[in-house]
Amino acid sequence: MEAGKQVLCSIGFVAVAVMMNLSILSAQIAIDEAHIQPRARAAKSDFPGALAQGATGIIRKSVELVLVPVTVMDESNRIITGLERENFQLYEGKQAQPIKHFWKEDVPVSVGIILDVSSSMDTKIERARDAVVAMLTASNPQDEFFLMTFADRPTLVQGFTPNVDDIRGQLLFTKPKGCTSLIDAIVMAITQMRNARYQRRALVIISDGGDNRSRSTEKEVKSLIKEEDVLVYSIGVFDREFRTREERLGPELLATISGVTGASAYTLDNPMHLPAVAEHIAYELRNQYILGYSPEMSRRDGKWRKIKVKLALPRGLRALRVQARTGYYGPPQ
Repeated sequence: MEAGKQVLCSIGFVAVAVMMNLSILSAQIAIDEAHIQPRARAAKSDFPGALAQGATGIIRKSVELVLVPVTVMDESNRIITGLERENFQLYEGKQAQPIKHFWKEDVPVSVGIILDVSSSMDTKIERARDAVVAMLTASNPQDEFFLMTFADRPTLVQGFTPNVDDIRGQLLFTKPKGCTSLIDAIVMAITQMRNARYQRRALVIISDGGDNRSRSTEKEVKSLIKEEDVLVYSIGVFDREFRTREERLGPELLATISGVTGASAYTLDNPMHLPAVAEHIAYELRNQYILGYSPEMSRRDGKWRKIKVKLALPRGLRALRVQARTGYYGPPQ
């Protein structure tokens, strides 16, 4: 019981007023207010420089080391910090893996913002712009960003930059028109992400509808997402009544893509909540745990390997949930 109290005292969180009703594929959210207070940075990080600066994914495709970013939340969607290595259990397939490396520092991230500017966003675009600005403001000052918009086709309007004012300036020129090429935008963003400076990489999608214009297919983008080690967060702003089949499938598409990568998918029915959710995503990225392990059964077969992260907490603590990538492809022969 005393150990439980000690762990409970070490758990810090941000008070984000989020009421969440979870289903298998999506989350309905109402947010009244968000207070972001970033965790103090450690005086010296032991996060390897190669992992902070490299150009490949956070789950390294080698037999020596696999790195898994993990987010922990409570039932109210509040981020939980202060956990230690012994609070996690990690499995590859059914085999438990010793956690050899453990980091929880606020390490810089390369972030791609994918903004829907199709005609249906006309009444929501101002709040969407506010959401992008809120995320930029709450992010690590060392992060880098690119901005991509999509309507009839995706367009890279600002390449990677550490200067958030470059992104803000481009937002002024976002004018909604045309159809929705969401899947093509994700494919193009993944290609752009290969120019990232940092090893930790994330995409953030803001959209209000399903795809009705892309040349690439849902199957193709899911396969690509599994190959690339990029967290894909999504914020869907949907009308209460869906007018087309594509609109009905929109929430499921975004939730499925985000779920594969271990990132959050948010479904809203009020665009006023966009800035608070975007700010919350920035806080998620700044408060992840990184678990590192060396697979005990290393094989160069290029096959998909399932990952499962569980929590090991003292009895009496409130229920917490874990978000982590579902797997990775092993190194090729």
